[in-house]
Amino acid sequence: MKHQNIMLDNKFGRKSRIPSDRIVNSKLLNDYLHRIFPSAEGIQPTAVVEGRLGPSIVVLDHTSGFEGLLLVDDDLLGVIGHSNFGSIRATTCVYKGKWIYEVLISSQGLMQIGWCTLNCRFNQEEGVGDTPDSYAYDGNRVRKWNVTTTNYGKEGKLVERDSSTWQLHGEPTVLITLAHIFNNFAPLMCKVYLVEDVLMNFLLSILEGGGAVEAHPLIQQLLDLMWLLMEDYEVHECLKQLLMSLLRAYRFSPIVPDLGLQIHYLRLTIAILKHEKSRKYLLHNVLFDVLRSVVFFYIKSPLRVEEAGLQELIPTTWWPNRFNKEGKETKEVKEESAEERLRRRAYERGCQRLKKRIEVVEELQVQILKLLLNNKDHGGGGASRYIFLNKFRKFLQENASNRGNLTVLCPPEYMVCFLHRLISALRLYWDEYKLKNPSALSSEDAYVPPQLFYNGKVDYFDLQRLGGLLSHLKKTLKDDLASKASILIDPAEIQAVTMDDLDEDEESALSTAQRPAAALAIGGALARPSWLSSPTLGRANRFLSTAAVSLMTPRRSPGALEKVKVRTLNMEQRTEEDIEGSHGNEGLLLGKPSEEPEQQITENSLLEILDGIVMMYNLSVHQQLGKMVGVSDDVNEYAMALKDTEEKISRCPKRRIDICEELLKSQKVFSEKLNHLSRRLAWINVTIYSKEKMQDIYWLLRVCIRTIEHGDRVGSLFAFMPEFYLSVAMNTYSALKNYFSPVNSMEELPGYEETLTHLAAILAKHFADSRIVGTDIRDSLMQALASYVCYPHSLRAVERIPEDQRISMMRNLLAPYEQRPWAQTNWILVRLWRGCGFGYRYTRLPHLLKTKPEDANLPSLQKPCPSTLLQRHMADLLRSDREMAPSFLNSVLNQLNWAFSEFIGMIQEIQQAAERLERNFVDSRQLKVCATCFDLSVSLLRVLEMTVTLAPEIFLDWSRPSSELLLRRLAQLLNQVLNRVTAERNLFDRVVNLRLPGLESVDHYPILVAVTGILVRLLGWCHLAERATAVLLADPCFQLRSIQYLLGHTEPVALGVASSSTDKKHFSLQSYTDYISQEELAKVEQMLGHLSEESKQAAASTLPTSEEDLCPICYAHPISAVFKPCSHKSCKACINQHLMNNKDCFFCKATITGVDDYIKPATS
Repeated sequence: MKHQNIMLDNKFGRKSRIPSDRIVNSKLLNDYLHRIFPSAEGIQPTAVVEGRLGPSIVVLDHTSGFEGLLLVDDDLLGVIGHSNFGSIRATTCVYKGKWIYEVLISSQGLMQIGWCTLNCRFNQEEGVGDTPDSYAYDGNRVRKWNVTTTNYGKEGKLVERDSSTWQLHGEPTVLITLAHIFNNFAPLMCKVYLVEDVLMNFLLSILEGGGAVEAHPLIQQLLDLMWLLMEDYEVHECLKQLLMSLLRAYRFSPIVPDLGLQIHYLRLTIAILKHEKSRKYLLHNVLFDVLRSVVFFYIKSPLRVEEAGLQELIPTTWWPNRFNKEGKETKEVKEESAEERLRRRAYERGCQRLKKRIEVVEELQVQILKLLLNNKDHGGGGASRYIFLNKFRKFLQENASNRGNLTVLCPPEYMVCFLHRLISALRLYWDEYKLKNPSALSSEDAYVPPQLFYNGKVDYFDLQRLGGLLSHLKKTLKDDLASKASILIDPAEIQAVTMDDLDEDEESALSTAQRPAAALAIGGALARPSWLSSPTLGRANRFLSTAAVSLMTPRRSPGALEKVKVRTLNMEQRTEEDIEGSHGNEGLLLGKPSEEPEQQITENSLLEILDGIVMMYNLSVHQQLGKMVGVSDDVNEYAMALKDTEEKISRCPKRRIDICEELLKSQKVFSEKLNHLSRRLAWINVTIYSKEKMQDIYWLLRVCIRTIEHGDRVGSLFAFMPEFYLSVAMNTYSALKNYFSPVNSMEELPGYEETLTHLAAILAKHFADSRIVGTDIRDSLMQALASYVCYPHSLRAVERIPEDQRISMMRNLLAPYEQRPWAQTNWILVRLWRGCGFGYRYTRLPHLLKTKPEDANLPSLQKPCPSTLLQRHMADLLRSDREMAPSFLNSVLNQLNWAFSEFIGMIQEIQQAAERLERNFVDSRQLKVCATCFDLSVSLLRVLEMTVTLAPEIFLDWSRPSSELLLRRLAQLLNQVLNRVTAERNLFDRVVNLRLPGLESVDHYPILVAVTGILVRLLGWCHLAERATAVLLADPCFQLRSIQYLLGHTEPVALGVASSSTDKKHFSLQSYTDYISQEELAKVEQMLGHLSEESKQAAASTLPTSEEDLCPICYAHPISAVFKPCSHKSCKACINQHLMNNKDCFFCKATITGVDDYIKPATS
């Protein structure tokens, strides 16, 4: 077999048909079963059949017959590919006669299955069918492969009908008769093949009449008889096998147009779970321990559209075809043609028909969860809900703590469906409780109270808290816990927790060391028990039965290495009283802080389920939501390709028939692909991105927002909140905005504007919250806020938060850049300014307009939307706080100096590599870092432009202590940037002309307009412009030609320079008429004239300075300062700049206590 990331199930051999018989008593039953299931004693270890060599049971050869990274099932009947084009052989050879193979395909993608000789050698690029001594068949594309490919027939299906039935006739009236039957019947009902082929089909036949499950009490009566007349271990085994068979049947049955098979299996599952004793047993021992009941809540996507009957259900396909040049769907409403309107409406009607059929399945799945969440069935032990709650917590722990073990993790596509069904069931019970208790909260106002995070009643495993490790928080905040929540922490408990953490690490290492080597060799999982490895079952799914290993492993006595397990087991054994509380015991709500309202929220058990739902979303649901958007992206790409092809056909000359034919072929291919994708997209939109699913995610977002707000009110105890609450709040908003928007608009959700404002307040407050210590979550908050200010509707939400919070946010953004990640902070300030700066109204740079962006929805590619309100807050803070402005601007200037210096150093290396004669390659990572340094330089210049515009007195009002120094440093950096960028045929010019991939953003325009904006603002500020002019001209690096370069004025051509170089197009701001206004150009021309005149006067009045009198640090200015106490000398600019970052002498490292003016003594 050859496949690419494909999961295959193989089942070899012949399948016998079962004759139809009627069973009327136990003897006939026994004879019948032995006839259709012959004893295995007569089977030979190897089948002696002419033309065949190998064992009787064919499996995959995991020892030597494979190529690539493969994950093989423990029963050697299933394989998952984890590399490009892996291959694997089976263990049987044929040399004569006619043979067939049967394969159950569990996923979609490219795969080839066929025959090969022993001499065939595979590699990562070639598999079966690609070599001369192998051939293969590709059923999806209907192609035959043997090095080259040809057609081999028509696509077809194999339909198998089984007429065997099992019916029980008569109504026995004497219990002893039933006991007699069960004496013979019970042992047989523990056999997996009998349960699957006979018992399950019999129970399904009872429900075939339709109607509600309650209308068929016979199943409940049969289960009563089984518990009455069979031994407990026999009933346990029978129920376990029955649920396992139902799960396999539901998971692997094909998708038919009415979803009849899935509905049939779910109805039987409901009928079984309605039996209280059976339900509790299955909850205790089977649903989460042996099999993965999450699969019952999954609606799988059809591998092929034809199999699910989507062509008949959605006969007319449609896709949006209104796109702009960047590939984004235009927001403007254009007139829709009559034909397109009819197609769209027909397509939407088909989608509605599909939605109604899927809703039937979803309703059955919610019914299953409602049975599992029943808290009124107290007979025979605790209620079902509390059993479910403890098992559900264990399920979450497995998925949170085994992030690298694929065999244990629940697949994300299952998690998505489980999450939505659980939300539906939870809200039903929540609102039902609200009806009985009017003072409680409705599910619309649900949240998780903060005491759950610190009272220890809910286990959060090893998940990170906002304030760090739990043991650290218990040590540092034990006084706050005692005063605010009346919770006392025993010092011995803190020590025990610390030792448990160490033991857990040791245990994980020990378990890895003790894992069988054979298991590691074939996929890294423990061997399955025999009842799961039976070839009768085929391959169910690795996830369905991995947990069964724990049942087959004998328990050890709790030792030193199992303290964590003992603690976890106690968590699993919680009772209803432990959770709900009683007689003064608050249960999960122990330690309510005074900031929490007295109003009852709901039942405590529902709060823990809600907490688990939030955790589930964080584990894998968000990742899956983002993954499935790829189908919509494919539809958009094919729609654009089809539209482009149709335009080419309309322009194609009639005489070029050959070109027209090729274009028509392309049009046909694109249309067929779009028909397929649009139907597949309809399925995905109904099951994942429907309006109801969107409302679930929106509800979850609001739950997280309310939870964070309540947690924030408890002060320091907010640090106990798990990080995933903030992550889910950010991710659910991102999902609503980016994943659901093509189908449903977020603006239509109730309370949308208010929710955006609450989320904006959370991001604005907590991105610099000292209670949050995790680097990753702080970075996530910063990135979320940066994305938030890029879109008009979310930026307006930031402007709607209370004024004190807005000012606090801007104060945190203006903190010095040292000792913290500053790039995102700077990016936020730039976005607040973009649209107001000099020539800064563009969405994309001028030289990139002709290229299509990889993702037009990136925040950086959104239209400018500046915030004058937040700019005003920034100006007020810089003017009023005389310490903040110098420290902030000093850090900005330091980072600009670093970023631009790094950029220049890197382009020197790139230029040297490009000029070498031998063939060489520039590392793409180096190019990416180089482009990043350039982008940082531009953004830092824009922040300086913003500061100069909003609060110019910080640089020009020299009554402020640091103004003169800041202005000199700014002038120095601006001159250095101009000299590097504007020199003709210099390093920057040559690298830009290379147009290397990865350096697309590096160009003259972005950096020169940023510098020009600063100069125009400085030199155009009324009466203090002369001060700025003097400082700029006094800088030794100032060159008038750099200013002239901005308007295209070039230096005279030197003698001997080739004329071709003089013909080169020069940079000029005047050529960017779409980006720079005439008013801005006039200011640049005025600035050039002003500097030209002033530079002439400055040159005439400047006196020469001897080298001995020059500053020994910069060699640009005369010595004007002397240090105390060491008496070293320099110019004032150098020592002032040095003292802003360091108090030690530049020369001797002595601590400087003062700086005096230096006056050169008169010479004799």
